[in-house]
Amino acid sequence: MEVSKNKVVSFEYVLKDKETGEVLDASQGQPLTFLVGAGYIIPGLEERMLGMKEGEKKTIEVPAEEAYGIADPNLIQQAPREYFEGVDLEVGLPLQAQTPEGQIIHMVVVDFDENTVTVDLNHPLAGKDLVFDVEIKSIREATPDEILHGHAHGPGGHHH
Repeated sequence: MEVSKNKVVSFEYVLKDKETGEVLDASQGQPLTFLVGAGYIIPGLEERMLGMKEGEKKTIEVPAEEAYGIADPNLIQQAPREYFEGVDLEVGLPLQAQTPEGQIIHMVVVDFDENTVTVDLNHPLAGKDLVFDVEIKSIREATPDEILHGHAHGPGGHHH
């Protein structure tokens, strides 16, 4: 069986920044399970996994445009320093804020002075070309129920 639409695939991965080779994320013995075609993983990765077989290993490069997109300069914003009362500011510090609707916004401190803090609201991986070392652990047919709901159920399945 190979990776194709409406299959449930479990895979191990190590994610690296193509430019620096730094490891950004890894499954560490807890394979990620997803339903092919459901948009659960980034499109550029899923597309390049199609046709892989169980037990197969592959290094897959995904350009930024097909991963988390290009960094948007409009998402680099300045906020008054008093918004960050009590925060020990440093460049590169990841912060979270909440919108009035309760949505969590992630940001990273880019720069600050006495009055103003500059934060970047882009996804931390925006603008980065990614490299995934993947190993397919298992492939099975999705159940009609899984296809209906658009994601894998059962052990290792994620509930949104």
